[in-house]
Amino acid sequence: MSVDLAGKVAVVTGAGQGLGLAYALALARSGAAVVVNDVDEAAAEQAVRSITEEGGNAVSEVAAVGTAETAERLVTRAVEAFGKLDVLVTNAGILRDRVLWKMSDEDFDAVVGVHLRGTFTCARAAAIRMREQGEGGTLILVGSPAGQRGNFGQTNYAAAKAGIAAMARTWSMELAKARITVNAIVPVAATAMTETIPAFAPYVEAQRRGEPFPDFLRKAEGFGTAGDCAALVPFLASEAAREITGQCIGIGGDKLALWSHPHEASVAYADGGWTPDTIAAAWPTSVGREPQTVGIPAPVIPASAVPATPDPGASVPGPDTPGPAASVPGPVAPGPAVSGA
Repeated sequence: MSVDLAGKVAVVTGAGQGLGLAYALALARSGAAVVVNDVDEAAAEQAVRSITEEGGNAVSEVAAVGTAETAERLVTRAVEAFGKLDVLVTNAGILRDRVLWKMSDEDFDAVVGVHLRGTFTCARAAAIRMREQGEGGTLILVGSPAGQRGNFGQTNYAAAKAGIAAMARTWSMELAKARITVNAIVPVAATAMTETIPAFAPYVEAQRRGEPFPDFLRKAEGFGTAGDCAALVPFLASEAAREITGQCIGIGGDKLALWSHPHEASVAYADGGWTPDTIAAAWPTSVGREPQTVGIPAPVIPASAVPATPDPGASVPGPDTPGPAASVPGPVAPGPAVSGA
């Protein structure tokens, strides 16, 4: 089936730059009218210009996601500008990376407020409108590998993204009767959120100089540009994806993947139940024989593939990050919301 979104109306949060902008452009190029949301008015207006200059249809709504009031504003903007709402992409996000013992209440609340509460409030407002319209719809929630596997220094972010995956599964059941599909996407791309990862930084810098990402990075690591992740969004918003719901779908570089739902990896039984002693005795040879891994695996980078002139400071971990193999961003100071995984 072809992907044609003519007549569809979409809202994309955090769409002024990075992944959010790529999603908004991809939706518009497929024929959808787009409400571009961002906290940065200049970025939002530039995004609208980028869409309209290509012949697309877009308006902006400048607001910070998280509150019910903002969510209602976004839905109202879509309806007033284009008559309805068919697609919501909850992309807006921020980082406040700290290890557990250094993370403040404010660090935790800010990230959970934007990512988790922002996704909830926007999805709730959109679902109410879509159910009233009676024509179905699409909710696309933006997750992260950190939410699937955990990530050093990202208690707040990983927890929020894991919650987003759980909400996608829950809402897919609750909204099925209304023909509203709900999926979480798990993008990996060079954005403001990932360019500080030590292992990726030299390649991001080389890409800025016009060098393409190497094949191993695009395939084995699934790492590329924000534009590489964009195709998944109009696909999920299209009739070709009407039967796809409740899934976590990864995309990045040349890679497209379906993440598994959590499941019991191994089980053991004891007649009459377990005691602490019988668990201790059985653990090493039964359920504990192959413990699950944690964290995002560090990239495996061939020595021959390292850029000739890497950023000399790129491989130095921040004070809250583990050693050279770590694939996590360093600490981020409080600031405006940014788009990304």
